Amino acid sequence: MKVVNIRKLAVYLFIIFYIGIGTGYAQAAASADGSNKGDEAPAEAAECIKWVDFDIPAKALGKAMDLDIQTFEAEKHLDWIEILAILGTKYGGDWKCYKASDMDSIVEKLTLGESWEQILPGYKNYDYFYEAYGAVLSGFLGKYEREAPDKYHSGLKILKSGYGLKAYSPVAEGYGFSHYKDFGNARSYGYRRSHKGNDLCGSVGTPIIAVEAGTIEEMGWNQYGGWRIGIRSFDKKRYYYYAHLRKGHPYAPGLQIGSDVQAGTVIGYLGMTGYSTKEDVNNMKMPHLHFGMQLIFDESQKDGTNQIWIDVYHIVELLQRNRATVECIGETKDYVRKYNLYDERFPYSE
Repeated sequence: MKVVNIRKLAVYLFIIFYIGIGTGYAQAAASADGSNKGDEAPAEAAECIKWVDFDIPAKALGKAMDLDIQTFEAEKHLDWIEILAILGTKYGGDWKCYKASDMDSIVEKLTLGESWEQILPGYKNYDYFYEAYGAVLSGFLGKYEREAPDKYHSGLKILKSGYGLKAYSPVAEGYGFSHYKDFGNARSYGYRRSHKGNDLCGSVGTPIIAVEAGTIEEMGWNQYGGWRIGIRSFDKKRYYYYAHLRKGHPYAPGLQIGSDVQAGTVIGYLGMTGYSTKEDVNNMKMPHLHFGMQLIFDESQKDGTNQIWIDVYHIVELLQRNRATVECIGETKDYVRKYNLYDERFPYSE
């Protein structure tokens, strides 16, 4: 009997520890490639999400996003984050269960005016999934004015208004790259840790693009990430980390810590720097961009050991729908975006 009771107690404690998907639990691993900048975790907020497992397939992201865009001015505007949060609740966060027909059923019920409670009676944790997925995706869609080529007058541009995807692929249009799901893979330089990003393998000098508008918070050399740049979204929820930029000329001109950048802006160039205490050294085995996204629900999570980094593989796949066209200018042969995007933070002016 004692053995049975001990086993029951062990199972009970295990469940209690991992039930944290609703309330979160502290992440006790430093972020990869030196993207964490603190040695000790700041005091932690009492009530905030402490863990997000983001593995929504690109097909599901794209389907939900298209529904949001298509119904933007309809009587019932479908919120893609709400759709995904309901599915996340239904699946308990396990997106291996995803079926397109499940989304169709949910959309039909939402269109008829049903709430998530009516769609999933008895389910819990919807609020968690809505906040978590919203922290990842809330800056991706919105109203904008976008420049486009004038098909009737070569070399001229026209301005189009719309609602849709404002976030860009981190790699410019016309430049190939390959990637695979490498989030969590082991890294050993400096200390043993897991990889907290997605490596996009390409050619040295490939223009790297700001995925979302925000403010540059980190820039310069780091022995793990080499030349790197970190950009914080304006809503403060997302920190984008771009590392291993090009030796000798890593950044686009004029950028500095504190600069605001618009989504689609060229911020630097793909390289293979890093894994060296000496600056401007190529010690990576292959040219690639380390691209990562950190979620921040409380400022205590920005630095230290309680950081939340998510798998961005499917996000990179989704963002290939929107790649920035670039052109080479000037004696330095730097690249700039060819067509601007304007929104409430970067409005168009004559």
